[in-house]
Amino acid sequence: MIISSNLAAQSAANDLTNTSAALAKSLAKLSSGSRIVNAYDDAAGVAISLRFDAKIERANAARDNVANAMSFTNTQDGYLKRVSKTLNRMSELAMLSLDGTKSDADRALYENEFDQLSSYISNVGGKEFNSVSLFSASNVASVIDSEGTSFNMTGVDLDSTTYTAVTGSSIATTGAATTALSGIRKAIDQLAADRATIGAFQSRLNMANDQLAATIENFTAASSVIKDVDVARESTEFSRQNILNQSTTAMLAQANQLPQSVLRLLPQ
Repeated sequence: MIISSNLAAQSAANDLTNTSAALAKSLAKLSSGSRIVNAYDDAAGVAISLRFDAKIERANAARDNVANAMSFTNTQDGYLKRVSKTLNRMSELAMLSLDGTKSDADRALYENEFDQLSSYISNVGGKEFNSVSLFSASNVASVIDSEGTSFNMTGVDLDSTTYTAVTGSSIATTGAATTALSGIRKAIDQLAADRATIGAFQSRLNMANDQLAATIENFTAASSVIKDVDVARESTEFSRQNILNQSTTAMLAQANQLPQSVLRLLPQ
């Protein structure tokens, strides 16, 4: 037996260092909920999860863009529904003005309402959505996926000649009413086409929103597999390391006491 070197104690101390480190690592995983506490735990996993997380964030931002685009088109269609009712009433007034039993004085009364409805359509043409014109010839672009794909919505222009021919018309005479009625019918046809176009945009945006939701869900699940700790498994590992740590501590204490037995060999 020797007393200058206590190899048993050194070995036990090394084991205690290792088990303490493993115990601390397991505790960090359980407390953080993450399987990867440090980059060296899984370097490849860190890189992959970072890319997945970035894609998820981009998809969330794109989903906000899609929601704004949907609000834009909903606002457009809300106004156009009222324009449709307005055009229908204007066509009714034009027909009433064509009645040969009416005098020009009667037509003047119809003209007053007709002018007000014309002003309403002109007013709607100047409406904006967050400082962006709702009804102009310019396209409105929106990014609809996490890769930056742009989706252009063609403009609905209430200042086009089809509509201005109506807002600038009159039903004060039968001749004017005939011309106005022809223009109104064309405007109604154009309005139907414009609302159908908006409907197509809304359908496309709904599909984009569903795709983004699926992308976020799938990549969140994939990132979770890489990053999130399996609590049941890690709890078992924590218990194992805790037991090893306690037993190693006890054995280190025993190893430190071994040299004292040499004293029994020394003369009293």
